Amino acid sequence: MTRTLRVDPARPEREHLAEAAGVLLAGGLVAFPTETVYGLGADARNEAAVRRIFEAKGRPADNPLIVHVGDVEMAEGLAASFPDRARGLIDRFWPGPLTLVMQRAPHVPALASAGLPSIALRMPDHPVALGLVRAAGAPVAAPSANRSGRPSPTTAAHVLADLQGRVELVLDGGPCRVGVESTVVDVRQDPVVLLRLGAVTEQDLAAVVGRVAVHPAAAGLPDLDIGEAASPGMRHRHYAPRARVVVFAAGAAEAIAAARRTAQADRHVVGLIVSDQTADLLGDVDRLVRSGPREEPGVFAVRLYAALRSLDEDGVDVVLVEAAEATGVGAAVNDRLRRAAAGAGV
Repeated sequence: MTRTLRVDPARPEREHLAEAAGVLLAGGLVAFPTETVYGLGADARNEAAVRRIFEAKGRPADNPLIVHVGDVEMAEGLAASFPDRARGLIDRFWPGPLTLVMQRAPHVPALASAGLPSIALRMPDHPVALGLVRAAGAPVAAPSANRSGRPSPTTAAHVLADLQGRVELVLDGGPCRVGVESTVVDVRQDPVVLLRLGAVTEQDLAAVVGRVAVHPAAAGLPDLDIGEAASPGMRHRHYAPRARVVVFAAGAAEAIAAARRTAQADRHVVGLIVSDQTADLLGDVDRLVRSGPREEPGVFAVRLYAALRSLDEDGVDVVLVEAAEATGVGAAVNDRLRRAAAGAGV
């Protein structure tokens, strides 16, 4: 039976963090909020506990996890080497929505890294997440707290919808403020390689380390044999509702309206996720979720997964989505939409 514990997102109660840390150290699973999405945590040193993450999510065994740390010293204990370029990024972006892929130290169990020689490390910028890791005094392996392939959870209710009965405890710290998963960068190479898009952009990274190489999987190339997947979100279909997702370019109001008419004529139940500007042009239509002003992709990021889930709950067959403006976190939003659509778009 899964228990839910409401915590103050700004000043989490010490007794609540201690209780959750006890669950982790006993080999249990705890879902908790981060600034990006809710994570499903296990003691990264405990292989049996980490294996339970894969079982609870139905996660493919070749999809590595991100290990959350409470300070730089904890990260140093998990990596075989710590290049200067990693330290520069840590100084600028930790705690925050940036994951660094490094060489895994020999004593660290390989399961959290899907058997790879690498390890993905992040220091979350959320009082509950950071407080939990520090209360446990242990690194916490934590992918998103959802069934594998489903839209990531940004509220405790989303976690419970997917994982009720599969985890011991959910810390309910309210909605996440970023809304999409962390940026992932491989710092084992020079230049560093951007593996997954997130709120920390390629331009942000380049301001610290100079040139940044972008992995083809992050660049949006379809049907690619990517070889070793050192980051989650590279190989498998992700972030998808049960409904079919079709993505349209930003500002494509006429195309979206025409596609809606066609789908309805084919007796499909249609949902829309569109910007405020497009929503105003379309007028009063059923099952429409506003993604926010087109010039503010950060609002779309916060609303994205909740919108996909709500339309699923409404029983739609097809979701027509207007892409974000590809600036800032908008590029990450469009990456998630592309993966949710699995190629269905214009």
